[in-house]
Amino acid sequence: MTAIKFAWSALGGDAALLPRVSAVVREGALQGRLPVRDMARACVGACALAAAELGARRSGLPEVPAVLVDDGAVAAAFHSERHLLVDGRAPVGFAPLSRFWRTADGWVRTHANYPHHRARLLDALGVPDDVAAVEAALAERSAPEVEEAMYAAGGLAVALRTPEEWAAHEQAVEVAARPLVERARLGSAPARVLAPLDGSPLLPAAGLRVLDLTRVLAGPVATRTLALLGADVLRVDPRQLPELPDQHADTGFGKRSTTLDLTADRHTFEELLAAADVVVTGYRPGTLDRFGLSPHALAERRPGVVVAQVSAWGAYGPWRGRRGFDSLVQVASGISAVEGSPEQPGALPAQALDHGTGYLLAAAVLRALTEQSYEGGSRFVQLALARTAEWLVNGIEAGAAGDDSYDGPGPWLAETDSSLGRLRYALPPVSFAGGPADWARPPVPLGTDPARWV
Repeated sequence: MTAIKFAWSALGGDAALLPRVSAVVREGALQGRLPVRDMARACVGACALAAAELGARRSGLPEVPAVLVDDGAVAAAFHSERHLLVDGRAPVGFAPLSRFWRTADGWVRTHANYPHHRARLLDALGVPDDVAAVEAALAERSAPEVEEAMYAAGGLAVALRTPEEWAAHEQAVEVAARPLVERARLGSAPARVLAPLDGSPLLPAAGLRVLDLTRVLAGPVATRTLALLGADVLRVDPRQLPELPDQHADTGFGKRSTTLDLTADRHTFEELLAAADVVVTGYRPGTLDRFGLSPHALAERRPGVVVAQVSAWGAYGPWRGRRGFDSLVQVASGISAVEGSPEQPGALPAQALDHGTGYLLAAAVLRALTEQSYEGGSRFVQLALARTAEWLVNGIEAGAAGDDSYDGPGPWLAETDSSLGRLRYALPPVSFAGGPADWARPPVPLGTDPARWV
């Protein structure tokens, strides 16, 4: 349990609460060369403990409810985007141009799931939308050359590095110097008064309003978890850049969905902010600042707010302005080199950087709310996929083999009807005594709901 001890400490949690956590360790769940199962269990366990702590605080319980982390539930949830079925149809995974490619001196990985990213990739290479044409163009260039050319064009490609090569990179040095969870107090707002909870299940975030300005995948996982715990989560997407429908469905459980133009609909957004308790953002650092959505600006206009940010590379260092996704962070950080072979790069058994960081982000929000109830102040929490990757590669030792086996996700999958159709989905892995076992509502199509609080 050393991994959860580290994660809980990074969240500012009281070490005396750690004995409240127990685990069902299942051999075969999330198997990889790196200790991804231990990391995943720690992230979910820390999130569940933070939820139980806040629930106990609001309910006046004499002790924090017991937390149980089951590797089977965690493994199913970390593959939630793969387990989703919509009327029996499996979602589209990575697009044809999102993959590893050989270069003249090594490998790169591209990400072209979104149409605008695919267009920039093709424009930068000067080739048609054809796998063979892209393959031929990349084979003539060096991996660093492709990486820089794609960044300059607004596309996404990252050169494969070993852990040692990444550790020597200026961005990696910046990342490693930061805590796993960055936490700060902004201003001197009075202590948060949380309404007492009653009834069953225990919903620690009941009555709290969360503005969800995130994109795939870590941020939406965090806000999906807050929705599970009772928060009114309003996902806000730009009309001109909608989320991919299947990804929106997978991470939309428990949420409402609206679309806004942050310039034309500014008055509406300010009305939402004026009554929000939490704002979660998942865009590149600085992207939303021009709309007055930096942490300090939000805290000035909404004293007492909790601002949570997640990014790929971190809000510091030479790569702070670069786009990124889980798959690309794996390639840069050395994970793909470790999980692969000299003949072919590999990957973690799940998009574990996204999912793990998402649960840590939700935990950071929950802990901030608990701290506010004692100490007040607006709060800012910040995480980066690259920092989670550094922890996985260098900071976690694999635990002992499990006493139970993992025979697949079956026990942790469920079905429900929705306005999207009949859905099969992974149940939430966050579990504590008296807590919710499932989301209160299924996902809805993007933009279904009005831009107002319930």
